Amino acid sequence: MKTSLVIAVVNQKGGVGKTTTTVNLGTALAASGRRVMIVDVDPQGNASTSLGIDYGQRTHGTYSLLLPQGTEPASRETLVPNLTILPADSELAGAEIELVNESRREYRLSEGLERWGFLNKHDIILLDCPPSLGLLTLNSLVACDEVLAPLQCEFFALEGMSQLLRTIDRVRASLNTGLTLNGIVLTMFDRRNNLSELVAADARSFFRDLVYDTVIPRNVRVSEAPSHGKPVLLYDYRSPGAQAYVKLAQEFMTRRRRNLKASA
Repeated sequence: MKTSLVIAVVNQKGGVGKTTTTVNLGTALAASGRRVMIVDVDPQGNASTSLGIDYGQRTHGTYSLLLPQGTEPASRETLVPNLTILPADSELAGAEIELVNESRREYRLSEGLERWGFLNKHDIILLDCPPSLGLLTLNSLVACDEVLAPLQCEFFALEGMSQLLRTIDRVRASLNTGLTLNGIVLTMFDRRNNLSELVAADARSFFRDLVYDTVIPRNVRVSEAPSHGKPVLLYDYRSPGAQAYVKLAQEFMTRRRRNLKASA
């Protein structure tokens, strides 16, 4: 029986803080004692880089997970206790094309997680998705229980979010009836910028309770951390960005407990 909560971190736009949110939320949740695994579904492999996984160590990763028959995928330990990662193999870049003519192509990630026993080894699995709504993201939406959507406080952000919500509705209708939207996280918030305030206000007005109270600010230390192969919580715990992700993890678990009570 499946025991893991699977969360896909999704936005079809690039540069909105998906990987940063995945890595640092995962770090904060692991620091609270939960067993967390990040699955790097993005061929760019930024989550793997952010957690210090060298390119030579990325074999038997997410690409192996997508194969119906093949080498057993192997998660890697990270610098964070309780946090592992299934890295993005170099072959993952060709997976979209390879999957096009395969049967049950939308279910490969879901079936791989189940086949190799990952769904019973962790409390939370975070899927770091590519910046597109292609087959890799579709596989993630089919495999997950909930979607967490980073929304950057910049122009056109709300338009892109509306497209994502329509995609979630279509996946729920045909491929994953249990799929829900966990929430929307406002990222790259700059209090010196009126546009950030306007986008945040519009998001809260339109999406209401779906928007997390915690806001992730623009922060130099958050941007620097990946180049050192560390989450910002290890790179500079006292920075505003690191503290925002600690608060996000706390709010994430509070929402989770509330949802469980509501469904009981």
